[in-house]
Amino acid sequence: MTGRLTTEDASFYFLEGSSTPMHLGSLAILRAPEGGLDYEELLTHVERRLPLVPRYRQRVREVAFGLARPVWVDDRDFDITYHVRRSALPKPGSDEQLHDLVARLTSRPLDRSRPLWEMYLVEGLADDRIAIFTKSHSALVDGMTALEIGQVIFDECADPREVAEELWMPGREPRQAELVAGALAEMITRPAEGVATIRTLVGDLVGTATSVAGNVAALLRTAATAAPSTPLNATISRNRRFATAKTSLEDYRAIRARFGCSVNDVTLSVLTGALRTWLLSRGEPVTAFSTVRAMVPIAVYLPSDGPRDGGPEVGVAVRDDLPGVERRASSLLIDLPVGEPNPVVRLSHIAHATEAHTRQNRTVTAQALVRVSGTAPATLHAMGLRMASGLSQRMFNVMITNAPGPQATLCLGGVQLLETYPVSPLIRNQALSIGLTSYDGHVYYGLNGDRDAMSDIEVLTASVHEALDELVEACR
Repeated sequence: MTGRLTTEDASFYFLEGSSTPMHLGSLAILRAPEGGLDYEELLTHVERRLPLVPRYRQRVREVAFGLARPVWVDDRDFDITYHVRRSALPKPGSDEQLHDLVARLTSRPLDRSRPLWEMYLVEGLADDRIAIFTKSHSALVDGMTALEIGQVIFDECADPREVAEELWMPGREPRQAELVAGALAEMITRPAEGVATIRTLVGDLVGTATSVAGNVAALLRTAATAAPSTPLNATISRNRRFATAKTSLEDYRAIRARFGCSVNDVTLSVLTGALRTWLLSRGEPVTAFSTVRAMVPIAVYLPSDGPRDGGPEVGVAVRDDLPGVERRASSLLIDLPVGEPNPVVRLSHIAHATEAHTRQNRTVTAQALVRVSGTAPATLHAMGLRMASGLSQRMFNVMITNAPGPQATLCLGGVQLLETYPVSPLIRNQALSIGLTSYDGHVYYGLNGDRDAMSDIEVLTASVHEALDELVEACR
């Protein structure tokens, strides 16, 4: 089985550099069963779910002389034990030690000679817990049609899905001469493909980004001026730091109800307060007019008819199998008012900005997203990376992706999922990437930062709790 990478997928494949590995990560914390989660059982479980993500048994094959975009080919030597690995922390392993391990694993590029993903079973965590860290190349996961493996290995504990066993037989791998002949024929019959290939080779992602970005005119108006100068834009190394924050979803809902905004507005306000505290802790000049510009991916849909269910908590792409729906991704560039000391005024500014965007685009609600995408978080995080990579680095300071997840308890083969954190990659000159997801009554923040530029990343995660407490107190 072969298929050519899309122009955008190929762009991400070639965009990767030594200091900017382009894989999406996911950290799941599970309750360890008696005797632990058997590695062989995990292998069997993952292998049975691979038919749901067929690209995970395919590798990228480049065409000689760059005559065409690379192709996906079945990996005839596919070895599940290479991709699903076992690791351990010295008992009792702390969260800080786990975060250090995730940072090191995130720093390492994937092996391009094999399918572009890895999964680690991490044992030895304190409090009878285990962790699963997964990373998948952004060329492998597009956020719309190609799912991330973390979306298919978990089920609702009360209703696990039935997956039929499948005997997989790899297809014949084409010879290089066949790939070259196919590329030349494509150039003759479809000359536009040749132009797209040249743009891919020179790293021009702007065209592909704007092809999926809705409301481009509004985005360009926001970007008419360069983003403010902040420590978040710096030359980055290949090493990372990772930190997390766990908060209660009920707090966000209470703030939403009190001030008539969306949960997404509240999360952005919390991060605005956290960034303000972090900047002040560094001695950065923060005036009443100081801002930090965030790139926030919001997905929208254009239904031909039908009701809208609920308010625009967060938007994300929907699948093609939803009748009468055209999917579209939209980039929201928003200036977070870090200079404003009053948390309620900060929330008001952000709600006003997002409301203007919502009036022009019909966002997909959290409920709709989870209904059509299952465990949805990877969807918007993948889209966010694609759009952020296509924008000029001068247009924003930080990427923030906020994706809803299911509120029902999930399990992996009967093992309960306790917490889940996104690990979004860094792009060039971006020292911090923030991913959020909600699950089972909580909101989880995953902060991935450059090891040198974000040596104080723990200050930022601690400030998330302080900023949320400020808003909760304002509700009383």
